Amino acid sequence: MWTSTQYRNVVRGSAWYDLIVTAAFATPWSFAALHGALTALSQALDLPGELPAFAPAHMLMANLLGSVVCVWAVLRIRDPQALYGRYDAVARLLFAAWQGYALAHGASSLLVIFLVFELAWGVAQVLPVRTPSRASPLPQG
Repeated sequence: MWTSTQYRNVVRGSAWYDLIVTAAFATPWSFAALHGALTALSQALDLPGELPAFAPAHMLMANLLGSVVCVWAVLRIRDPQALYGRYDAVARLLFAAWQGYALAHGASSLLVIFLVFELAWGVAQVLPVRTPSRASPLPQG
């Protein structure tokens, strides 16, 4: 169970994670560099699964994802409301479901790393938050 302050820090932390991990998806140039690096890493580690070349329509989808996630991350960094954390948890569990689907259909095993983080941040943001007591302290004296 989180305190309100701890939960806001979790929401902000998950947003920073998103911004760092997803920023390279936001432009065709940065994504091309990231895709090349991930392809090289996958080949060097001889991981199972495919990390195919991206056609322009695939690149568009990656760039849209990166742009929206970066904007969403900045919102949560600037204003880490509990409500945003709950919505983000749902989004992460959906992302995890689609990542699992992709893995089951031959996507690169590198995706497992991202899946673990999606599940971890999703679970952290689903946990209950302790509400502060509304009772006022008794007067001393």
